Amino acid sequence: MSTKHSVVENAPLTSFHKRLTLYTSGGPFLDGYILSIIGVALTQIEPEFHLNAFWTGMIGASTLVGFFLGGLVFGYVTDLIGRHVMYTIDLVVIMIFSVWQAFADGPLELSILRFLLGIAVGADYPIATSLLAEFAPRKHRGGMLGVLQASWYLGALVAYLVGYLLLLLGSGAWRWMLASSALPAFILIFMRKGTPESPRWLLKKNRIREAREVLQEVYGTDADIHKWEAQGKKTRFNKLFQGGYLIRTTYIGLFWMITIIPSFAIYTFGPEIMESINLNKPELSFIGTAVISFFFFIGNIPALLLLYKIGRRPLIIVSFLVMALGLLLVGLFPKGPIWITIIGFVIYAFFTGGPSVLTWIYPNELFPTEVRATAVGVATAISRVGSFIGTFLLPYALRSIGIGPTVLIGAGLTFIGVLISIAWAPETKGKTLAEASTVE
Repeated sequence: MSTKHSVVENAPLTSFHKRLTLYTSGGPFLDGYILSIIGVALTQIEPEFHLNAFWTGMIGASTLVGFFLGGLVFGYVTDLIGRHVMYTIDLVVIMIFSVWQAFADGPLELSILRFLLGIAVGADYPIATSLLAEFAPRKHRGGMLGVLQASWYLGALVAYLVGYLLLLLGSGAWRWMLASSALPAFILIFMRKGTPESPRWLLKKNRIREAREVLQEVYGTDADIHKWEAQGKKTRFNKLFQGGYLIRTTYIGLFWMITIIPSFAIYTFGPEIMESINLNKPELSFIGTAVISFFFFIGNIPALLLLYKIGRRPLIIVSFLVMALGLLLVGLFPKGPIWITIIGFVIYAFFTGGPSVLTWIYPNELFPTEVRATAVGVATAISRVGSFIGTFLLPYALRSIGIGPTVLIGAGLTFIGVLISIAWAPETKGKTLAEASTVE
């Protein structure tokens, strides 16, 4: 929409918006849950399958390869055929492969199943977030999209709690852990039923009558539909790599990658990292991992508030800087007092809230409707390349160079996030979706 008078842009926050935010947040919740519970499950899978470093890394990172393909392919597909069509199909696939994991009888089969599971979860990112962004009022868009990342960390925290509780079942509990993600997927299928198609997308496809019907259903009026964005613009993948959009595509992919390389490694191999700093008793490893997971989660709360006070750009620059300092503390004193190491990880985890909430906001704000889901998918794919490499190599790094140098590498990557944000991070606070997605 190119005008500030749009009924959608200026709408109050309604029960429809709240429900849509809740339903959409289910995807990130599943993402956090699936990626994190494998860290607990590996404590049983490694001895049962006699895994070496290669297979440990492969099982931990195979989901991320699936994310790459799921985001890259299905973001574009979503822009072509619509958000609504894909909104529940991907959940059915997640449910099927979640259960199938419980019957894996070797590392190769388990890696393949987690790869396929990753495709489905990666597909949900562009599908659900673009739908939410296109219904969100501009005053509430940042908060609605930012809540999604809090859901990721909530899913991760719940995964650790469920995983350690299931460990009480003894040998073979890992199968129940991996299958357990089918339950939230099953619930979400019914919650999402009946969600309308994005009227912005319908207009882009010249389906004006359907767009009017959705506006009438959700807002009770379609009076300003003639003021909306130009209709009939085609979805062109190469638009993301032309002119000012090339810089935006590069930036969102890089900052997302830099954000999740250390954090995904911490979540996937949390117990191993805790053991490397001498928290080698299972109960101490659990407490350390749970504490850090908790701060990953609550760090999103002040970040969501600061979105409205200081804006997107200052938030991400300051957050990356403090995150780098937290990892630097851990890297410099890996064998020092445990409280110093925990404080370093906690600082990093808490301030990750800044760039984390923006991983959902920036890709949806910075690109127009005809390529919005494609942009989210490409950003997801770029980020997962780095996160796969980082997660796959972490077991090797911990065993060869140790926790200190490994974390110092993470600190260096995070500081690069400061530099690229100073150079490229835009400010979209208070802008309509059309204004934010326009390249001058």
